[in-house]
Formats: sequence, C-alpha cells, structure tokens
Amino acid sequence: MPAEHNYDHERELWDAYAESTRETVNGADAVFRWTQYSDHGPGVELLAGANSVLEIGCGTGRALAYLAQRGVKARGVDLSPAMVQQTTERWGPLGVEFVCGEVVEHLATDAATYDAIYSVFGAAWFVDPARLFPLVAERLNPGGVFVFSQPPAIPGAYGPQGMYKGGFAGPAMFTYRYSYTPDRWERFLSDAGLSGAHVGVLEAPEPGHIGTLIGRAEHR
Repeated sequence: MPAEHNYDHERELWDAYAESTRETVNGADAVFRWTQYSDHGPGVELLAGANSVLEIGCGTGRALAYLAQRGVKARGVDLSPAMVQQTTERWGPLGVEFVCGEVVEHLATDAATYDAIYSVFGAAWFVDPARLFPLVAERLNPGGVFVFSQPPAIPGAYGPQGMYKGGFAGPAMFTYRYSYTPDRWERFLSDAGLSGAHVGVLEAPEPGHIGTLIGRAEHR
C-alpha cells in the first residue's frame, strides 16, 4: 500500500540536508557517476547520447553540471528550496535550470519532454514507483531513456521503508524510501509502458560492500 507522504516534513528534511552539503556544493567539481564509489561502474553512455535531460531529485546538481559542460540541455527538479537556491547559484551560470517542486506534481503539470530522465540516489528511490514511473514515461521523447540508480533492497525488506533524519531524537523529520527486487523494479517499468526494462545490481569494487542497483528502460 502506498505510503502517505507529508511533504512539509520531507521538505524540512531535505533543507537540512542542503545545509549539510553547502560547502560541498560550493567547492565541488562537476562529476557524473551512477554509483556511490569513485571511478566505478558505467557513465553517461547509459543516457544514449541525450541532448536534453531531466534529473529528478537532483540534489547537489553536480551531474547536471557535468552534462551541461558537454552541451546537454540540463534541468533538475528538487523538493528542497535551500538546495535549489544553492545549486542555481553554483551551476546556473553553466545554463543548468533548477526547479523547486515535488517531482510527481512537476511531471504531472509541466509539459516539457526530454531525451532522458534519470535519478542518481534521487526521486526514484524516494517516490512510489507506481505513481512516478508512468509520469516519467509521459515526459520522455520517442526513443528516450529512463535510468536510475540507488542502493539495492535489504533482503526481505521490500516496499516503502520509513527513514528518520539523523538518529532517533529531536524533531520527527522523515521520508520514505522504496525497495524492491530487480524483477519487481522491471515490472514497474514495464507496467508504466516502457520497453526493454533491465534492472540489476552492480557489485561494489570491494567484495562484501554494498552494491548499486541500476535500472534502465526506453520509451518507444
């Protein structure tokens, strides 16, 4: 059953995260990677040469900046006003557009379409895929791709997983993450009308460490 989100709580949580990354955003270089490990895994080739992209849950904006430096029309949407302000100041001069909004509402109301929509530990991890993926499909150009990466599910722990911010004391700021097996993620993609769905777990560079779930599908 879908979780009931309180977006005021979630916005507060992500604003707090934005404050914790302010120095990182201001001093960071543009970089694009799908995994949590440097110099590991695939790169921008998963976006199939897209000329226009939307990153959902774009966080620090470093991936969008990397793409913009290579001539891609880059746009990101994020729930946190604080993060959008930071990333606009840092990466806006490169031509990256950052929009503050809840991703489901944004996709449902903004008619823009893209060659690729992607999520790197972003909205595809934090939004119910049964709601999100059909909207993503509607915003892809013919031949466009949807790609997402995030940690794999803990075995036996599937569906929405509640997450408090920073321990178990203080204001109750929380959000939900969505965890499923690769097969179940593929069904979500196929049910949304996307083709060629493939979801797998890329092993970490060091044995026994947490891998990265990567999913990809196309709009035909």
